[in-house]
Amino acid sequence: MNDKVLMLGNEAIARGAYEACCTVSSAYPGTPSTEISENIVKYKEIYAEWAPNEKVAAEVAIGASISGARALLSMKHVGVNVAADPLFTAAYTGVNGGLVLVAADDPGMYSSQNEQDSRMVARSANIPVLEPSDSGEAKEFTKFAFKLSEEYDTPVMVRTTTRLAHSQSLVVLNEREDIKTKEYIKNPSKYVMMPGAAKLRHPIVEKRMLSLSAVGGELAVNRVDNADSEDKSIGFVTSGIPYQYVKEVFPHAPVLKLGLVHPLPVEYIRDFAKTVGKLYVIEELEPLIEEQLKASGIDCIGKEILTIQGEYSAAMLKTAILGEAKPAKPLSDSIPARPPLLCPGCPHRSVFSVLNKLKKHAAGDIGCYTLGAVPPLAVIDTTICMGSSISTLHGMEKARGREYIKDWVAVIGDSTFLHTGINSLLGSVYNKSNGTVIILDNRTTGMTGHQDHAATGKNLAGEESPSVNLTAICTALGATTVTEVNSFDLETLEQIIKRECAGDGVSVVIAKAPCVLLKGNVYPDIVIPVKAKCVKCGACLRPGCPALTKNAEGLIEIDREGCNGCQLCKKLCKFDALEVQPRTSKVGE
Repeated sequence: MNDKVLMLGNEAIARGAYEACCTVSSAYPGTPSTEISENIVKYKEIYAEWAPNEKVAAEVAIGASISGARALLSMKHVGVNVAADPLFTAAYTGVNGGLVLVAADDPGMYSSQNEQDSRMVARSANIPVLEPSDSGEAKEFTKFAFKLSEEYDTPVMVRTTTRLAHSQSLVVLNEREDIKTKEYIKNPSKYVMMPGAAKLRHPIVEKRMLSLSAVGGELAVNRVDNADSEDKSIGFVTSGIPYQYVKEVFPHAPVLKLGLVHPLPVEYIRDFAKTVGKLYVIEELEPLIEEQLKASGIDCIGKEILTIQGEYSAAMLKTAILGEAKPAKPLSDSIPARPPLLCPGCPHRSVFSVLNKLKKHAAGDIGCYTLGAVPPLAVIDTTICMGSSISTLHGMEKARGREYIKDWVAVIGDSTFLHTGINSLLGSVYNKSNGTVIILDNRTTGMTGHQDHAATGKNLAGEESPSVNLTAICTALGATTVTEVNSFDLETLEQIIKRECAGDGVSVVIAKAPCVLLKGNVYPDIVIPVKAKCVKCGACLRPGCPALTKNAEGLIEIDREGCNGCQLCKKLCKFDALEVQPRTSKVGE
């Protein structure tokens, strides 16, 4: 075969899993890892699924591995936190079939609430880490990870970043390997982690990591570029995407490129360090490599001249190492700011407009609706992590009492509720809390690109599947009341929120309307202004729909292409200055 094609890093990882004869893939969508599963499901030889959360995904993959099959689990960096419980123990149990975790970090926080370095989690868990630098390596490292996993009886992490996940480079395609599923042999001392068994497994884990460190210099994923360079005044230890920046700025310098970044092949690096004058460690986020080298007595330069925050770049290295001045006016200074906004017609905007009118505070969650924190809606006061809104509200109620909490609600999406919100609601009910929870049910996992979940009636493969009933779940958990309402029925929604916030117990309001961008949705109407009736009050502008603007005369104008006909603005206008008309070219067709 050996065809060369351009692939995204995520697409290449999926291809690597296919070629490595992976059997099971489980994941929860999260940028920048989502496209791994969306590509892997195209390979019919692999069973691929969306799990309700990353912990479940890890347990599914671990189960597949123990049974003897190769398994992949993929998630973004904060998802690794959710999966940490089974992952830390899987390092003790080891594997049967190869078990690979793809952890996608997000330096620069393009779509994340923190800037976590998953290498640090893997170091704590005693899990080896491979870090590719381009799509070709992403495919090959994924394949190698399965072999390493089985050879050393351990889960293996392939750590990527946003830049790698969403960039393209050449990938050589190979045929799928013919690897037989391993026999399962009952072995409670290996797979049942009671204290007695765990105490015996821990020394095995430590020995495994020492062995990997010792042979690191012999692994093909670790190599030295330009070993015969005439100029060895400086040298670099690097990995991942930063390797590309080093090669761009210092194309002839000696570079020790690490593919295995944990455990570090310290002696291999020590030998390399002796061949160069100054040794620079170039790694994004935490100084994982640098600190270990310095602790081992290897003199190197790293974070004292480079930032611990965000992405690196070639320009950054030129400034920090070569002393080149930064451009007088960065390009970003000349680009108008474009803050993130809820889409025209988004049902979340309708709900938030009511909460804003009622002057309610909202404990928020992770999803598109987090944008309810920014003006002009500005109703979300807190966002911590997936599923946190309900627990946060519960904590406030226990700290400040029922009267205080009447001015608050918790808002959470349908996918996020199924991810970890169910446990939070259970905890609130069980502990006799009070408060109102609004589930923003837009029938999809919106922020990561419209993935299905357990309440949409379809699975990752697009097949019909059982649809979880959110109302039945909340009722079974013991919610005092559970009320469904159309997100765009402003009058009814306002009445319900007033009533539930004034009542006792834990109430749930399920605000239902599909995401405006869902494939197949067709919006036959648009709203147009009637300028003769406009009194310039600005009521229609208050929800912040980007399809609406005010012209130089103070009159409302509506972008015909941007308007999705949700009619929220019309419902807010008291002067009939907005009317609905059929559109000539329908959005979504």
